[in-house]
Amino acid sequence: MNFSAEKASRKWPCGSFRRIAAAMVTAVAVLWLCAQSMPAAAATKAGIWPPGPWSGLFGESRPKKPRRPVLAVPLPKPRPAEAPKAQFNAGPKPGAEPESKPESAPESNRAESGKQEPEKPASAATDKAPEPAAPPPPSACRLALTEAVAIAPSIPDIKGVGGCGGEDLVRLEAVVLPDKRRVPLKPAAVLRCAMATAIADWIRSDMAPLAEGLGSTISGLDNFNSFECRGRNRVAGARLSEHGRANALDIRGIKLANGRSISFTDRAVPRETRESVLHSMCARFPTVLGPGSDWYHEDHIHLDLMERRNNYKICQWDVWDPLPQIAPLLPAERPEEAPPREVAAQAEPAKPEVKPDQAKSGQGKSDAAKPAKPEAAAANATGPAAAGPSTKKRRQDRRF
Repeated sequence: MNFSAEKASRKWPCGSFRRIAAAMVTAVAVLWLCAQSMPAAAATKAGIWPPGPWSGLFGESRPKKPRRPVLAVPLPKPRPAEAPKAQFNAGPKPGAEPESKPESAPESNRAESGKQEPEKPASAATDKAPEPAAPPPPSACRLALTEAVAIAPSIPDIKGVGGCGGEDLVRLEAVVLPDKRRVPLKPAAVLRCAMATAIADWIRSDMAPLAEGLGSTISGLDNFNSFECRGRNRVAGARLSEHGRANALDIRGIKLANGRSISFTDRAVPRETRESVLHSMCARFPTVLGPGSDWYHEDHIHLDLMERRNNYKICQWDVWDPLPQIAPLLPAERPEEAPPREVAAQAEPAKPEVKPDQAKSGQGKSDAAKPAKPEAAAANATGPAAAGPSTKKRRQDRRF
């Protein structure tokens, strides 16, 4: 077998790697020589790492390129001396002397500078709190209900669930009489202005003269209930009551200056007084409910201004009579000497029984000879025929 170097390269192609390795070693040597001859600054500028004895063997990484210098942001130009000062300063600092306002720059300087005066910042307008909405003007009822008529300050509107509440509300604390005396409501009532006006007119025109007729003056009104967000008669699921609309008032009575109290549902109060109160209420209010209307109004009088079709009114109040002072006595017992009643006289007497021994001895005849009672005589006179119908009549009575 012939073997030679030329044939080996043909037979084993790996020999080409040897030639490539030799070429690489030659190139590295050339670069190393060039690096030695070049200055360090030029090598760095050219992108070649600085020379070193072990730089080619360990493959040191190239140095990082220096960062570009950050460009400086241009600052605004200084404010010219002739420009006016800003207007958004809150004020002078504490302890500092007040500065004199600079005079306005002449028009020529403004034209040269070509700049407009700075406007006020938008934040100055937003810092101010929003002004509250102006309250609505008072109603005609509110203007008429002055302190000469009643002490009734206005309160905010109430808006509750299901239409509960109302507008133009007042707190009726007292009614002022024409002679400037005050009649307080205890407690104060929350009502609509129209209802408060109606109550004030009723006390001034009707109740004050009534108290004078009783020899005194009115000094107070017993308020049982006014505004309350509820259904009618406090029944769950019922329609909204007029109390829920601040359009009703429940009254128990009035108080007089002499300490006497007049309850409108008390039977001890004279009937004439209660009837006069009834007529005055029904003439002024569309709804009046009292004793006799239902068991919810047995101890007070309900008043409201509910509007109905054709101006329909409801006045249900039964003025009961006073209770008797002394209870009626039981009937007396029947005396013993009293004559028998007619019912007892109609009873038929029992016939005497006659024994056979008495009949033989004649005692029966002697008894028969005695005068008989009128009923027995009548029965004997008629005979047995007359006794038949009477027996039949007794039987008929027993049947019923």
